[in-house]
Amino acid sequence: MKNKIRLRKTVWISISCICISMVLFGAFQIYQYQVYTRNFNYKIESIMQNILEKYDDVSKADLMKVINDTDVEYNLVKEFGIDDKKESIIIENKTSFRKYLYSNCIYVGCIGIILIFIFLLYNSKKDKEINEIRHYLEEINQKNYKLDIQDNTEEEISILKNELYKITVMLKEQSENLQNEKANLKKSIEDISHQLKTPLTSILILLDNILDNPEMPIEMRNEFIMDAKRKILNMNTLVQNLLKLSKFDVDVVVFHNDFVDIFDLLERAKNQVSVLSDLKNVNIKIHKSNHVNVYCDDMWQIEAISNILKNAVEYSYENDTVDVWVEYNAIYTKIIIRDYGKGINRKDQRHIFDRFYKGNNPSKDSVGIGLSLSKAIIEKNNGHIQVNSDGVHGTEFAITYLN
Repeated sequence: MKNKIRLRKTVWISISCICISMVLFGAFQIYQYQVYTRNFNYKIESIMQNILEKYDDVSKADLMKVINDTDVEYNLVKEFGIDDKKESIIIENKTSFRKYLYSNCIYVGCIGIILIFIFLLYNSKKDKEINEIRHYLEEINQKNYKLDIQDNTEEEISILKNELYKITVMLKEQSENLQNEKANLKKSIEDISHQLKTPLTSILILLDNILDNPEMPIEMRNEFIMDAKRKILNMNTLVQNLLKLSKFDVDVVVFHNDFVDIFDLLERAKNQVSVLSDLKNVNIKIHKSNHVNVYCDDMWQIEAISNILKNAVEYSYENDTVDVWVEYNAIYTKIIIRDYGKGINRKDQRHIFDRFYKGNNPSKDSVGIGLSLSKAIIEKNNGHIQVNSDGVHGTEFAITYLN
């Protein structure tokens, strides 16, 4: 409504300006005509005076008749009723002037009308585009982001459309990400519930057996208690890893990077899984070479590498070996961890770093979160991890740090 009121005001102002311009244009034309007439009449009068002085047989009336091609008797200039400051002695001048004055005024008026028409068309186009934008905004408010409103022109409305298109794309991405996050959160909650429900149920069964059988042999009682303790420890590990992963999800982890000896880092990570490797009699062999430093947060990297070593030990056969090499050049430092166990098939390799994914041959105590945590740590700390396996002859993990 406000736009219509503003439009009417603009049109009336434009018409007023055109009328004022026509009046000023006409006044200026009249002034020009008077100046021209005055100068022209002075010259004609001078010529007439000279003719009359030189030729006695020529009368004033004859001269006026020659000038105006008429039989009417005239007195010289004022004698003939001509104001030489306002009118031309030549009558055709006055007639032509009026004709051209009217023509010029009509011309200016037509130009003005055309300009107003063009303005109205332009304004109508703008109104249509604004209504389109309003429609787009209404669609966006209804969460309809499937809009193609790109415009390649350089007009202001077009620029606004392009900016609105960028906002639409951003809102669409945010909406899709939110839906994905909701789905992932739902799946994570279901996975966590399952991971906690199973050991909790087992613990309750073990405790019920102990309470219901006071005469239970001490050996069996101790075995039940140790089994319950192991399950509680696994639950504690799961909760701790989930808390760590949640910190990476909200990007609140602060790394304290420094130059660390890579082989010292590997030895400390090896010590973290020494109990498990001793139980399976798996030898973690670190092939040392020249002294190499890597810039990282050693505490977080030890946890990441130890999770990978733990996975390698779990998938290795008893009395087997896990080999660890370090490759170094001017661009990157790479850690290669190789086991010779069951291997990981191609299908599982695509999901090996997904949370709670265990594959086809998981270990008994695996909860499927260690490798996911390792990947988050390594990639957040300026590294990259990848896995390769033929599904039969072991698995190779490669951790790369840029120098």
